Amino acid sequence: MRKLKFPSAYTTLYVIIIISALATWLMPAGSYDTLSYADGQFVIEGENAATIPASQPALDSLGLQMELSKFQEGKIRKPVSIPNTYHEMDSNPQGLKAILFAPLKGIYESMDIILFVLIIGGFIGVFQHSGALEKGVGFLSEKLRGREKWLIILTMLLIALGGTTFGMQEETIAFYPILVPIFIAAGYDLLVPVAAVYIGSCIGLIGATVNPFGTIIASDAAGVSWTVGVYSRLIMLVLTGIVGISYVVRYAERVKADPTKSLLYGLGVKNPFEKKTVEAPGPMKPVTWILLSLFALTFATMVYGVSMLNWWFEEMTALFLAAALIIGVLQRISESDFVSAFVSGAKDLLGVSLIIGIARGITIVMNEGNISGTILNQASEMVSGTSALIFLPVLMIVFFVLAFFISSSSGLALVSMPIMGALGNVVGVPTEEIVNAYLFGFGMMQLITPSGLVLPSLAMVNVPYNVWLKFNMKLILIIAPIGAVVLILGYLL
Repeated sequence: MRKLKFPSAYTTLYVIIIISALATWLMPAGSYDTLSYADGQFVIEGENAATIPASQPALDSLGLQMELSKFQEGKIRKPVSIPNTYHEMDSNPQGLKAILFAPLKGIYESMDIILFVLIIGGFIGVFQHSGALEKGVGFLSEKLRGREKWLIILTMLLIALGGTTFGMQEETIAFYPILVPIFIAAGYDLLVPVAAVYIGSCIGLIGATVNPFGTIIASDAAGVSWTVGVYSRLIMLVLTGIVGISYVVRYAERVKADPTKSLLYGLGVKNPFEKKTVEAPGPMKPVTWILLSLFALTFATMVYGVSMLNWWFEEMTALFLAAALIIGVLQRISESDFVSAFVSGAKDLLGVSLIIGIARGITIVMNEGNISGTILNQASEMVSGTSALIFLPVLMIVFFVLAFFISSSSGLALVSMPIMGALGNVVGVPTEEIVNAYLFGFGMMQLITPSGLVLPSLAMVNVPYNVWLKFNMKLILIIAPIGAVVLILGYLL
């Protein structure tokens, strides 16, 4: 009898799209009024649709504790939910046509991220053509021989730092072709590199100190400065970092000592980068060091641009395109070789890019089926009326669940924070702790939600989703109580 195999990322996402469409037939339709800014005007859409002059008193009258300047400066770009405006709507169940169109619409809406990922692939392709990548990997492998676990530690620390500062997640996809050969050569399985990279990014999201896509947007939407509550986030970053790194290192060392302990043992999973071997680097030429430095400088510039210059995907994509061109010039390769290397690198990430777009289709089905507002309203009712000490841990769980349906950090913040912030004021909970509950819950869900970047990351390394779930559920059960304690201490102190 043929052994059942867990479906691919594409099938898994399409099944979730179908389930979401079925939910639009079963759940009542409803929505909150939303507010957006355009040309000095506030546009209210929903039951109380109107266009009013943009002013601070207008925001205050709507119960939105936000600064007008955040809209004027473009820091809040998406529609914001208005508290106490939930209303039932006519049902709009999604049928076969919606299910078919959802992935296509998701690809259109994700085009900025998809283009960014493809350009990163091209950048990596051009860099690999130079041979500096293999030499750098070999050099690092040689220096860490016998101490390979430090590569896991350093990788997770650096990526967690990127996550906490600028929400590093999509960018991590570029690291798998580089790191997988090193980890395999060290005697680890394919689960270890994806765990080191992806869990590292999630640690940064959970303890997001200054992440502009999560922390700053959520704080703006809640009407509080992002600097308030930063100590709780810093404590959470350190604690989850210790737990997460220890968790991955312990598994990696167990697999290295006994390969049969691997969760992938006997599954026949193939290494997608088996053609990329780690060889002795030999003498490192000056041009190799220059290329490696430029490679590192590109990522450092991206961090600086996002955190200090308000860069978005357009600027980040242009950066990697420019870096690819500069690396090509330094290699002195022909135009045809450059194009071939760039296209080949982009092609390696094409499947990942499609998965990102298909995942967005889940949210599209729920939004067009008018059930996103219903889910948010039911979630807010769950936490209303509870005591302050119970409110924060339960709210963290609520955000954990909401992040399954809305995997965009900025999107979830803008639709939920005004409503949850208003509830927090009633309960007497500091607004900054509501922001922290959102960050902790959202970050934990990113470890497993198929509508996020989990499936694209797993697809890069051929790790089945069911194996990933088995690996991470225990980690979530460890992190969740830590988050609850940090939230309660933040409230009490």
